[in-house]
Amino acid sequence: MWNTMLQNGHFDRENFSAGPSMPSSPGQKLCAAVSASTWVEPHGRCTVVFALAWSSPKVKFQKGCTYNRRYTQFYGTSEKSAVNLVHDALTKYKLWEEEIEKWQNPILKDERLPEWYKFTLFNELYFLVAGGTVWTDGQPPAIDEKKSPGFNHQKSSKRGTKDTNQGSVKDRHVNLAVEQVPHGGYMANGDDHSVSKFAAVHGSEMQEQINGLKSEEPIPYLISKDGPEHVGKFLYLEGVEYIMWNTYDVHFYASFALLDLFPKIELSIQRDFANAVLYEDRRKVKFLADGTSGIRKVKGAVPHDLGTHDPWHEMNAYNIHDTSKWKDLNPKFVLQIYRDFAATGDMQFGRDVWPAVCAAMDYMDQFDRDGDGLIENDGFPDQTYDAWTVHGISAYCGCLWLAALQAAATMAHRLGDRHFAEKYKLKFIKAKAVYEAKLWNGSYFNYDSGTSSNSRSIQADQLAGQWYAASSGLPPLFDEHKIRTALQKIFEFNVMKVKGGRMGAVNGMTPKGKVDETCMQSREIWTGVTYAVAANMLLHGMEHQGFTTAEGIFTAGWSEEGYGYALSHTLLSRSFRFFFSVVQLFTLP
Repeated sequence: MWNTMLQNGHFDRENFSAGPSMPSSPGQKLCAAVSASTWVEPHGRCTVVFALAWSSPKVKFQKGCTYNRRYTQFYGTSEKSAVNLVHDALTKYKLWEEEIEKWQNPILKDERLPEWYKFTLFNELYFLVAGGTVWTDGQPPAIDEKKSPGFNHQKSSKRGTKDTNQGSVKDRHVNLAVEQVPHGGYMANGDDHSVSKFAAVHGSEMQEQINGLKSEEPIPYLISKDGPEHVGKFLYLEGVEYIMWNTYDVHFYASFALLDLFPKIELSIQRDFANAVLYEDRRKVKFLADGTSGIRKVKGAVPHDLGTHDPWHEMNAYNIHDTSKWKDLNPKFVLQIYRDFAATGDMQFGRDVWPAVCAAMDYMDQFDRDGDGLIENDGFPDQTYDAWTVHGISAYCGCLWLAALQAAATMAHRLGDRHFAEKYKLKFIKAKAVYEAKLWNGSYFNYDSGTSSNSRSIQADQLAGQWYAASSGLPPLFDEHKIRTALQKIFEFNVMKVKGGRMGAVNGMTPKGKVDETCMQSREIWTGVTYAVAANMLLHGMEHQGFTTAEGIFTAGWSEEGYGYALSHTLLSRSFRFFFSVVQLFTLP
């Protein structure tokens, strides 16, 4: 190949019609090249444009499910798809560049914004395509039975597990008679092995389906052919070292980018989790932290993730702790649902996911041990900081819970559920008083209400619930003085006392101004949390503090250390870095 180019300056013309090459053999090295020639007048100039495209129309997961990728909706699955992709790239790239510039210019030309912010805001989006992203066409999967020993397939595809007046559960997918269900959703009919265009199955119907499953069987495929957003189904990894799809406790931080840029994809993800909330998977799982066993997915609990080897069907690939006992996942679900509902104004979305919101809120009642309206943590790392133990009332989880109570009450009011709205409004008022009485110390909210050595630590993420409340247009959870005082304390201690503010916000600081050494995570700096804290500061008029806080991540990750496009989720306050490319990167305010 290279000798031909060296001698002739071009490839032989017969190569133009050679057609596709044969598949390579194991260990065989392949290469490819293209060339073009043109005439250039003296002192002239010419641009030769090259385009490269791959067509990989199917994605296959380890346990046998195969899906068509989203682009096959427009280009098909044939071998010629790559040719058509290249054609469109060559004929439309100028238009694409113009549209990108039109999108970016309002930020790039805003002289009020610092240069580092403009740079980081757009470049942090790399993870949308570099984060192991899988975007399917939304159709149910083809299943490789050899790879799916847990599935009881028969050639007739008519394995019945439960007959009810509403219909029957068949095969590994749900197959139900047409029936309108509460709040405007529909169940599907026929043999297409999927659930309706809304994929919203609520209340007693959901329970009947669950009861019809044997303990070793997977959750039925309840994702519709395509949701009302018509954008297929979207997955992205927590990180290149955390291979779990759509990890929800950190999607809480990352999801702002999707909501702003691709709101229909964001709603589709939330529908997947709303469906998951109402299901139970009774297959046994052993949890590594304490060696106990439990079931894979508890009804009413928001899953930690959508799985690894069989996403949507085998959720909760994370098995360090039993996340059905975590205190942050359900409030985060309610807060994200309300934020997306408020931002899009999509009433149908609100009605479709409302049963899951109710279930998620009611599930949390078991964690209010003393009936004061406020949830308590259980003396182990029962939240996203899964190495950082919490006792009693937690600044982080408690604040998330207060915000979720307010969001749920407001959403209930908008959807006309007066009973629920009043119930959670009263619970919010009661819980808020307890939270402030137990945790507020005049400068910030204590880490927790326990008596451990770190109970008075300053947690950077203590106002995460307030961040969401402000972002969603809800009233503030506390008076403005307390919010600004706590944020100022975080800025002075968690930000400025670590490398002079040039690394972001450390997760935990002691009242004496030392990094909290309780555990690994207390002394870490998390990219997404830092961005969230910065956003919260900006929302409350603290512009200098907000931009200074966020700039620390840019300084540590993009400029000095060269981690651009592979930015760490975690920076240690002692300058050691690890955990590359976790989805919290999208949180930039």
